Amino acid sequence: MSQLFRRKVYSDTDTSTGLLRVLGVWDIVFFGIAAIIGAGSFSSLGEAVFRGGPGVILLYLICGFACGFTALCYAEFASRIPTAGSAYTYAYASFGELIAWVIGWALIMEYSFGNIYVAFSWSDYFTSFLGRLGMHIPDYLTCSYTEASKAVLNGSENKELINAWNTAPLIGNLKFIVDIPALVINGLITWLCYVGVKESKNFNNSLVLLKLGVILLVILVGFAYINTDNWTPISPVTGSPSFMPNGFTGVMSAVSGVFFAYIGFDALSVLSEETKDPQKTLPKGMIISLVLCTVIYIALTLVLTGMVDYKKFDGVGDPLSFIFEKTNANVAWMELVVSFVAIVAITTVLLVFQMGQPRIWYAMSRDGLMPQKFLKIHPKYKTPSFATIVTGIVVGIPILFTDKTFILDFTSIGTIFAFVLVCAGVLVLPAKEKIKGRFHLPYINGKIIFPVVFIGGLIAFYYWQPEFFHTLMNWGDPKEGEFRASIFFFIIINLILCVIAFIKNLSLIPLVGLSSCLYLLTGMSHENWFWFGMWFLIGMFIYFFYGYKNSKLGKELKKG
Repeated sequence: MSQLFRRKVYSDTDTSTGLLRVLGVWDIVFFGIAAIIGAGSFSSLGEAVFRGGPGVILLYLICGFACGFTALCYAEFASRIPTAGSAYTYAYASFGELIAWVIGWALIMEYSFGNIYVAFSWSDYFTSFLGRLGMHIPDYLTCSYTEASKAVLNGSENKELINAWNTAPLIGNLKFIVDIPALVINGLITWLCYVGVKESKNFNNSLVLLKLGVILLVILVGFAYINTDNWTPISPVTGSPSFMPNGFTGVMSAVSGVFFAYIGFDALSVLSEETKDPQKTLPKGMIISLVLCTVIYIALTLVLTGMVDYKKFDGVGDPLSFIFEKTNANVAWMELVVSFVAIVAITTVLLVFQMGQPRIWYAMSRDGLMPQKFLKIHPKYKTPSFATIVTGIVVGIPILFTDKTFILDFTSIGTIFAFVLVCAGVLVLPAKEKIKGRFHLPYINGKIIFPVVFIGGLIAFYYWQPEFFHTLMNWGDPKEGEFRASIFFFIIINLILCVIAFIKNLSLIPLVGLSSCLYLLTGMSHENWFWFGMWFLIGMFIYFFYGYKNSKLGKELKKG
């Protein structure tokens, strides 16, 4: 059993990588905004608004709060491991090989499957941009088969998806519905990553300024078209005006769409060796970028839900241009501007994710946990060529048979699970000597504070949302069954954490991060957990039948 948790040891010489420390606080902030303000604002925001209504703003606060504490845990990892790396690298050195594999496998899900959603988002904005220029692609060539089928079965108001199903040509008994733009952009991005792409911080900062400028324009222009009645629509549950028309349960069901907006922030953890004064700069840059992005998302949500009834966002993949369409605000020039900038912004997200995934496989292959083929470097382009091609295939094939909603949930559950492991891992780290020049996670004894805050918060929430708890106690309602089970599981786990915190004097910051991330997992359905479980089992199968046997660390330990 101990062999499953064998740890990789790094020496101080591992820090001599030759990387230049050129990044300051605002460079980190801009990289954070570049990672966070992408498909989350230009696409998944629409899905989140449809599920949660105006009240989804609360979920952005919860996610930003959880990610803030998780960011501090990432910083603690970075300070302990004297080399650049991701959560996979940190886990390998701190918790052992099995946990490192689990996190690495979750990161594969985050990058690969996340890019499937981003490809769908790019397609939505690209086709809408062409449409505004007078060029129309048939609807059945701009969405997935599953997406169109679900729209018809669920009585969606999305005219494009309904039209795609009704006009699609038949091949035998099967309707030909394929998202061609999504497939094409995936192929082009894979090719770019294959031949190599060089980016500078100045280019990145300029792009971020462009994105922020357009988002600010959306907020300012959209503010003039806000109808405050849209912020309290009639609830289908109670029949009365409500900021949360689908209840708090409806808000929590939007967790995938909201959390997807934040999943890129952990990429900042790999910049420690290129950051000036990283023990101060990296955590500060992470927190500032998270706060700014949370404020931006809240402002955007207020504008979107104030301009258009939340129910109209069903299946809308380009919400920022959608609100300016003829049937809504009817501001044609804003449609064009937003669509164009969204294409550029989402393309960069695709590029970053598609470049990151092969390098995770490369790192795992270097440790012997994945086949050595993933170590292959192109002789001319000096890129992980085989891993890049496989990434393109892994992203491309599901585009043919899946849909945005499923991919959104699937990606988010894997990422939140990785965050849970990161926060929980910090709790079991041994105490370390404070070394000048390194970040140290502040220790605040959670013995009394955490139990008081959790139990007190539970009581306060009961008085604020009594109907939420009444719904949980309605055992006869099968629709609430899975959410009820998740909430009870969350409460039980946290009560156990309260006891352990009291006995072991656990640190408050990772405790709060862990609790927050566990709460985000309650918004996932049983179907999400089933598919995540299948992905997890596949990962365990690969590890035990290949990774464990071929681990370079394992072979070194046997020789020793």
